[in-house]
Amino acid sequence: MNTPPPAIEAPVVPPRPDKLAPPPPPKKRPPFRLFGGFIRSLFILAAVLALGGAVAAYGLYRSLEAGLPDYRWLADYSPPQMSRIYAGDSRLMAELAAERRVFVPIEAIPRRLQQAFISAEDQNFESHHGVDPAAVIRAIITNIEQYGTGRRMVGASTITQQVAKNMLVGSDRTVLRKAREALLAIRLENALPKSRILEIYLNEIFLGAQAYGVAAAAQAYFNKSLEELSLSEMAFLAALPKAPNNYNPLRFPEQARIRRNWVLERMVDDRVITAEEAATARAETILARPFRRPEVVPVGGHFTEDVRRELISRFGQEQTQGGGLVVRTSLDPALQAATEVALRNGLLAFDRRRGGWRGPLAKSAHGATEWLPALEAFGRPPGMLPEWRQAVVIELRERDARVGWFERANPRAPAEPRTGTILLEDLAWARPVLPSQGIQPVRLGNPPRRMSDVLALGDVVMVEPAPAAAPAAGATPPRNAPAPRADRVLLRQIPDVEGAVVALDPNTGRVLAMAGGWSFERSQFNRASQALRQPGSSFKPYVYISALEQGIPPNQRFLDGGVEIATPQGVWRPGNYGGGSSGGYVTMRNALERSLNLVTVRIAQEVGMDRVSETAARFGVIENMPRFLSMSLGAGETTVLRQAAAYASFVNGGKRVEPTLIDSVQDQRGRVIWRSSNRDCAGCSSGPEGGPPRFTDNRRQIADPIAAFQITSILQGAVQRGTGARAGAGLNRPVAGKTGTTDDYKDNWFVGFTPDIVIAVWVGYDDPRSLGQGETGGTNAAPIFREVLAAALQGSPAVPFRAPPGVALVRIQTDRGETILEAFRPGTENSATMPTEMGSGAAARVDSGLGGLY
Repeated sequence: MNTPPPAIEAPVVPPRPDKLAPPPPPKKRPPFRLFGGFIRSLFILAAVLALGGAVAAYGLYRSLEAGLPDYRWLADYSPPQMSRIYAGDSRLMAELAAERRVFVPIEAIPRRLQQAFISAEDQNFESHHGVDPAAVIRAIITNIEQYGTGRRMVGASTITQQVAKNMLVGSDRTVLRKAREALLAIRLENALPKSRILEIYLNEIFLGAQAYGVAAAAQAYFNKSLEELSLSEMAFLAALPKAPNNYNPLRFPEQARIRRNWVLERMVDDRVITAEEAATARAETILARPFRRPEVVPVGGHFTEDVRRELISRFGQEQTQGGGLVVRTSLDPALQAATEVALRNGLLAFDRRRGGWRGPLAKSAHGATEWLPALEAFGRPPGMLPEWRQAVVIELRERDARVGWFERANPRAPAEPRTGTILLEDLAWARPVLPSQGIQPVRLGNPPRRMSDVLALGDVVMVEPAPAAAPAAGATPPRNAPAPRADRVLLRQIPDVEGAVVALDPNTGRVLAMAGGWSFERSQFNRASQALRQPGSSFKPYVYISALEQGIPPNQRFLDGGVEIATPQGVWRPGNYGGGSSGGYVTMRNALERSLNLVTVRIAQEVGMDRVSETAARFGVIENMPRFLSMSLGAGETTVLRQAAAYASFVNGGKRVEPTLIDSVQDQRGRVIWRSSNRDCAGCSSGPEGGPPRFTDNRRQIADPIAAFQITSILQGAVQRGTGARAGAGLNRPVAGKTGTTDDYKDNWFVGFTPDIVIAVWVGYDDPRSLGQGETGGTNAAPIFREVLAAALQGSPAVPFRAPPGVALVRIQTDRGETILEAFRPGTENSATMPTEMGSGAAARVDSGLGGLY
């Protein structure tokens, strides 16, 4: 096979220089762009920063949102404000407050005052949604312009933001706080109406002078209510939020005037007022009249305290002290003052008769020298009457003593020394107290024969300037009689014995007066409503009305003779007061008028103690009373208030009476949230076109009206002819009532009434012990009753007791030969019979330790 020969490669010959190919054309460079890349980079950077900022802002928003307080409670927010208690004549009795605030609903705030604050603090309040962007920009520009001048930075907070700051986020000066404030303001605007936001703001804003809210500020600066403010005064209040202390008109009158005028200009700009009104307001001088606390009723401390306790039991502590309640009570201040004076007079009279002299308050370490500073070191004794003075014995003689004290014309005036003389002839009552044990009455020594028997130098005592004795009409002073001493003072001491009085309306149960002791300052314990004491014979009317309800006529005769009843503790032998008995038969009327124990026991056995106990429960005097015969003589326990309410059922025709101290309670917006009236009123809210209202009496009938009138008639006889004669002496009015004195004279009572008022009186020691032999309800309680009743009846016409339909009034002769009109249930006029002696089967279990009451 033939192969081709290998190819021969031609040699490569380099080209000649003059034969070189032309070089390739140079590449064309792009044109130079100075800003293109930079802007693109800047845009990218901005986008990254925006995205990062958005993420950070969202994270911050979520963080702020998570930490935001709950704002929804502001919809029902009611700031703590004081509650006020008013007497029956609308005089202020007390203010109850944890914080002294006055809340005023937006409807009660004058519109011009609202506009003044809007113009001064937030001109766009009605249009913005929580944050005002225009105000923010304006504030930024202003602050830039004022940078470095030392002026205070201008803020741009809206009223809504201020509410958020004051109520929710606090006042920290940080950016985060402002952000939370703005966020909350936006949410508040979405959740609450503008009026509610403005209401919260105007009631919470601090305006200086310890005043929070516009109502408190109006009182603090001008002693006015909001309705009484002038336009100038409204503008001044609106000028205060920025810096209250810098615009106090008492300290900085010119600054206050300038700021007020600025507010007026803003109001003109907002077309809230005219230029003429602004000019008139600018011409008015800002006259600050510092607030004076309103005068309160100076009496009724125990009454007020009982009202406070009842409010707490009904509404709770928080609502009572911070709910802004307006409490209307039944207290009659004039009668209350007379009641307290009558009770103190009665206790002082007993103390002079039975109390003796218990010694000085203290002994001055300086003796009779430098007595003024020594006297100032002693505190005022609780219960000392305003007209008494605390004095030091600075000179002692045989028949008189010189004492010194100091007085001030007003609390800010310096003390001025005074001196007076105590005469021995005025100290017959100041017998020394001798030692006694247990429940025994106070034992007294002989009357003093020289001044040193009573006083010593340096003794700190209480005295009262003696009143000038006016000569009796037509009397001629005896010849050579010594002239009365102008410096004569009387030695005084606070009694140990205590007492209580309640006066109420028998038709409504409204308590008109209540004295719970000698002095509320001395003891807040209310002996009228809190002390349980034995009523003694003042309980007997419940036994007698039980018999009258069963048809026993008031002229039915019972044996007034000895009673012996077997008990597990032995034989019980009750007795009449004084230990005797007539041994004959007496009528039921005569027995109650004379308060005969033996007849009362027989009547109780006749009707049964079950019936008597049920009657006591019906009248509300003693619940669940034991069925012992001794209880018929008042051996149980009750209060003065219950006794007054129970006796009211006698005079009002047998209706149950629930004593009340509070007439009505209103909340801070004036809505009545509680009322004590137990009568329905049809047509009371229908207006003048609805005709006269009609009342429906819902009181429970607890006793037969005829029986109630019969017991009233008998109790009227007890005042006219029986043990209660001192209660109606000289009044010339129909008065009914019953005395009460317990075993060993520990408790004295008188409970009585007229057609329009019931008064219950108790006298005794806090630790039950004898008042002394012969100290009865007719001696101590009845005179107090009479003094209170005289004050209550002053200026009112005499009204007879009202007889119910169907009662038969028959003229009869009493056991004492007097002719009276007796009240009978129809058909019982001639039903009285001579009863038989009690059978042995009628004996009852009694507690032998509770007998012998009268």
